[in-house]
Amino acid sequence: MLKAIRRLGSLAFVVGFFALIFAVIPWYVTVLDDPSVGGPLPWWAKWAAYLLLGGAGLALLTLAAEILLRRPEPAAGEGPGGPTDILLGNTDFVPGREITESLGLVKGHTIYAIWLGKDISALLRLILGGELTEYTEMMGKARSVAMERMLLEARALGADAIVNVRFMTTSVIGSAAELLAYGTAVKLSPPAS
Repeated sequence: MLKAIRRLGSLAFVVGFFALIFAVIPWYVTVLDDPSVGGPLPWWAKWAAYLLLGGAGLALLTLAAEILLRRPEPAAGEGPGGPTDILLGNTDFVPGREITESLGLVKGHTIYAIWLGKDISALLRLILGGELTEYTEMMGKARSVAMERMLLEARALGADAIVNVRFMTTSVIGSAAELLAYGTAVKLSPPAS
């Protein structure tokens, strides 16, 4: 429901934006040159402004509500960063265990961003120097989400371990970063007693 309202707000914003750029501004520039035309803005110019501002406000409010109502994804072990039933390693073997079956590639993917207030705070810190803790926290959360999604995929395959675990990150837009965690899900021999 919130997503549909946000899309409606985004559509209103886009319509208002283009009406403002391609109709209101050219009309206003023309009116400035003609002193005989004056008075209040016409109704269609007011509606363009209402659509622009109202659409942006509606989209932002629904996005904020969606973020506040969002619950973490349920997982079969403890949460991100906690103990798990699946062994993880960045080597192609597990010490003391033999790989009996390769189950294939598993991956977890997310794109994370921080809100504008933290972005501005990071910009000031960039000018003054020091660790950009806002981005450090963002990437830490992104790593946890990507890792947990990779573990969920491995659990669904019945894996005992994930070997050759790697992370890849790219900048998507502005301060948004994409993070991909991937590795090979494997079955292991029982531990030696």
